[in-house]
Amino acid sequence: MTAYRIHPDMAELLAAKAAKPKNLDLAVQRQGHDTYGAALAREYPPGMRVEDQGLDCPGAGREGTVPARIYHPAGAETPAGCVMYLHGGGFVLGSLESGDQIAAGIAREVGAVVVSVDYRLAPEHPFPAAPEDCYAALACVSRNAPEFGIDPSRIAIWGDSAGGNLSVATCMLARDRGGPAIAAQAVVYPTLIDRPLSRSHREHADSPGLGADFMDRAWNAYLGEERGEASPYAVPLSEGADLAGLPPAHVHIAEFDPLADDGRNYVRRLLEAGVDAELHVARDMIHGFVRARESGPDAAAEFAAICRSLRAHLRIGTRIEVQ
Repeated sequence: MTAYRIHPDMAELLAAKAAKPKNLDLAVQRQGHDTYGAALAREYPPGMRVEDQGLDCPGAGREGTVPARIYHPAGAETPAGCVMYLHGGGFVLGSLESGDQIAAGIAREVGAVVVSVDYRLAPEHPFPAAPEDCYAALACVSRNAPEFGIDPSRIAIWGDSAGGNLSVATCMLARDRGGPAIAAQAVVYPTLIDRPLSRSHREHADSPGLGADFMDRAWNAYLGEERGEASPYAVPLSEGADLAGLPPAHVHIAEFDPLADDGRNYVRRLLEAGVDAELHVARDMIHGFVRARESGPDAAAEFAAICRSLRAHLRIGTRIEVQ
């Protein structure tokens, strides 16, 4: 097994990961993933309003409704910028609960309304259910912007891990379907190709943050027989994927992660396609580091860098913490 030099700010995150159930039963894993998400949670900031709402998305979601959790930070301007948040979980795990700690942090630090989307999961709902839900949620939020108190010209998207994949897919769908406009994309340790072709896939296959074996099972569940021949909306780094015309991207990866080269290669492909993109590497950190922003100053700085990028693209000034 590889010896990793893990940053001390990852200690609390590693403990939460170690407590996740090893049982392969999917229901047990999903419950464990929610518990893992809650393990690093803190109280909502003073004045933040949080509400669950079903988004009206005909033809998508559960009978035309996509569940969402909406975060209104104290002191946000009106109309506010908006960040649509797509949780991780390898396409098979994750919920509004598992993503709650991250979404609340985005709302606080960006100063934008955050809409966290509870897209359908595989294997019950394989591709293209998840990206269709995410696109439908984006269209609903943009179409009903006044009801959400947001400016439809200032909507960004943030996704981590499988959510990073879905963020890219949503950007591609919005481009190809004529909107809605997306001001920026924050793509955090994304999984963007269904084959372990890169150096990081091999060298960090046994990373304590994410095992390559889990991702192999996840891709099988998401794509089934289409694996290896799937649409670019499922595999954005596939050879024929067109990345031109996508929103400017902030891509943030962990150094010790089998998915690290997915982020590197995405930035390279974006730049080749003429898209503004920047790459950030969280040194000595692991998959999931954005959950550790309350665990130490360096992890906090990595999270803050993503939020700072989105504030700039959404034209939001420096945040003043509400006490």
